[in-house]
Amino acid sequence: MDAQDRPEERRIGFLIKQLLDEQSLSMRRLGHLCGMDAATISRIVNGKQQPKLYHLRQFAEHLRVPLDSLLEAAGYGAAGPKNDGGPKVLDSLDAIRGMLDETQLFDPEATTARIEQELRKYEQYAQTEEGHRMICFDFDAKVSQVNGIGPFIEHLKEMHVRYCDEKTPGHVRAVLGSGLLYFILSADIIPDYLFPIGYLDDAIAVHLVLDRLNEKGSA
Repeated sequence: MDAQDRPEERRIGFLIKQLLDEQSLSMRRLGHLCGMDAATISRIVNGKQQPKLYHLRQFAEHLRVPLDSLLEAAGYGAAGPKNDGGPKVLDSLDAIRGMLDETQLFDPEATTARIEQELRKYEQYAQTEEGHRMICFDFDAKVSQVNGIGPFIEHLKEMHVRYCDEKTPGHVRAVLGSGLLYFILSADIIPDYLFPIGYLDDAIAVHLVLDRLNEKGSA
């Protein structure tokens, strides 16, 4: 087995220690550069504390390493920290809000309220000829544009198929259309360039749409 295939060498603690050794830095010095307690870094390195996105951004900047590699080593996928023994992060709207709260960039409740407001607007637009045409003809192009990345994409594809099914009731199509238009029109309440959280507003929109359909007994 190659060294790069050993699980321990893909863990955040191993990676940080390796980077510290390569750059002749101590945890204390890294803590000074990052503006955090060396004890916090020690707990992260020793697997006693899950790093937050703030920690990883600081490590990426001061250890001169791509953020993506730190996110992967820390167990963050597109949806956040891995939880192999429980539900995936994107399966829970509360978990998405929790991840958003960790970034300290956006207020989860305020962000969700803004997305709900956008969805109400798009629900009306979905019932127009122009909105319907956009959903039918622009969805695939948008999926290709984002390279099909994001756990929520499969939900959106299923929503699109259902929207295009003529047997789907009009009121259900309007709700589905609101989520599809939100994705197509890129409202960008959370800018896409803020990896890895830039997709979270789309994920929240999908959850809100599916939850609403569940409440109506139409999911």
